[in-house]
Amino acid sequence: MIDKVAWLRVENGRVLAARSHGKTAWYLPGGKREPGETDAETLAREVAEELAVEITPGSAELTLTVETEADGQPQLLRMACYTAAYTGTITPSAEIAEVAWLGYADRTRGSQAFRLVLDELHSRGELH
Repeated sequence: MIDKVAWLRVENGRVLAARSHGKTAWYLPGGKREPGETDAETLAREVAEELAVEITPGSAELTLTVETEADGQPQLLRMACYTAAYTGTITPSAEIAEVAWLGYADRTRGSQAFRLVLDELHSRGELH
């Protein structure tokens, strides 16, 4: 099982998505836990590395968890999605080539886990 933590940022009916250099699929910013890290610590570290912003301590709230096959790997993926306040300006950094605000119509451009999250947000009326 691949265990990931993701930042779920929805504004104006669109979700913040990231795309890595050399990849075509979009995903939610975040990543795998380092040994001994909590979900909140993983979220803060990954978002700082990928988007050059700081998650506000104590603001992370678990919103949903999805489980699916990992893209291109014969393993299951569990992704815990957190909302959280932040400071700074969202800027692609490290392995991130670009960021975008995507709507439900863009769901096929994302990873399998990304599509499941967008389906859930759409069913809740949070995504256009």
